[in-house]
Amino acid sequence: MPFRAVVALVPGIALSFPPNAHADDVSGTQGCRRVRERGSDGVIVTEDFHSIRRLPPYVFEEVNRLKAQARAEGADIVDFGMGNPDMPTPPHIVEKLIETVRKPRTNRYSASRGIPGLRRAQAAYYERRFSVKLDPETQVVATLGSKEGFANMAQAITAPGDVILVPNPTYPIHEFGFIISGAAIRHLPAGTGTDFMVAVDRAVRHSIPKPTALVLNYPSNPTAKVADLDFYGEIVAYAKRNDLILLSDLAYAEIYFEGEPPPSILQVPGAMDIAVEFTSLSKTYAMPGWRMGFAVGNERLIGALARVKSYLDYGAFTPIQVAAAAALNGPQDCVDEIRGVYRARRDCLVEALGRAGWHIPPPPATMFAWAPVPDMFRDIGSLAFSKLLLEEADVAVSPGIGFGEYGEGYVRIALVENEHRIRQAARNIKKFLARAHETLHNVIPMAGRQSGAGKAGT
Repeated sequence: MPFRAVVALVPGIALSFPPNAHADDVSGTQGCRRVRERGSDGVIVTEDFHSIRRLPPYVFEEVNRLKAQARAEGADIVDFGMGNPDMPTPPHIVEKLIETVRKPRTNRYSASRGIPGLRRAQAAYYERRFSVKLDPETQVVATLGSKEGFANMAQAITAPGDVILVPNPTYPIHEFGFIISGAAIRHLPAGTGTDFMVAVDRAVRHSIPKPTALVLNYPSNPTAKVADLDFYGEIVAYAKRNDLILLSDLAYAEIYFEGEPPPSILQVPGAMDIAVEFTSLSKTYAMPGWRMGFAVGNERLIGALARVKSYLDYGAFTPIQVAAAAALNGPQDCVDEIRGVYRARRDCLVEALGRAGWHIPPPPATMFAWAPVPDMFRDIGSLAFSKLLLEEADVAVSPGIGFGEYGEGYVRIALVENEHRIRQAARNIKKFLARAHETLHNVIPMAGRQSGAGKAGT
């Protein structure tokens, strides 16, 4: 059903109502806002609950709708939109799943915090990779992907009205997990330098009530920024002085291309007192649909997460957990191979788009490129530019505004298509840029047209 009328019920958030709903059909109830939608058979009552009212419209939905429509009409869309790994899961992991699923007892309920062997495997990974010792009984919880772990941690530690510091732009769950839990969000311009520390300090000094937690995400989704141990050391020291919980999303620990492997915040002495870190097997082992991740770190925080999860789930299907342990304990050459594929795709993307006239910086890590909207299109914004790419070049990307207001002026390109498809997208984009100033005169502002199609913004 198309939505037309927009009514602001919560400051800063606009909610849409169907065109056949009337202003006098809106009434308040405890915990929800009621809309009476008039249908042919009478009055249908729908309700917008408190938590739902706190969630803004999904920015990506408009692009997703256009993408589905184009495919239905026969278009061949090169889809860089969702960060959904396309490579096959390594065979030894799949074989362990098949072997385990044949055992009748494995179809029973599992353990919410993860089977012991899986938690031991994750602890062994942290010791092997980061030289960080973890107690698998008290400092490791297996989660249904890092996203679920993050959202349930927010439920575990957040009281209504708590202030949470979140980088912007960032992966949406970093913000909305806490919003659903009743927190207030204070955004910080994402970064790893002095400006970020100044922003953190300003937010701590001027927020009432005092912030409870700070979210970190390096390597970053969507910006691909990386952090080093010196930065983490400064953050940990500041957080301990100011009684801040640190929540670190390290989902891209193994997808890196330049320099040293990304560190863990738990490598910093004293970080275990205040920090929890979230990791995932989705990208590392090409296991996105398996939904397997971890939270590790401070015993009190991990205990709170485990208690919340014990009320909500029985853990992942046991054969998946057994196969995940096989991934962590088994040969790791597959991780190097997956990283190599992403590196080759990154290099292909940067080179092919550069030849097409769209110059983007090569990401040092993650499976994403954070690409400035070309100068010619900056005035129309990242959402409108993403729609144009889809309609005019058959290429789907994610608009930067979907990751926060400071993401405007960029689009995120996921490295989830092979090199042949990347070059195909680049050819389409080159044609689009070449003809844009002639064919899109009603869309692109005159100032943008004069700046030329071939430059990228800074």
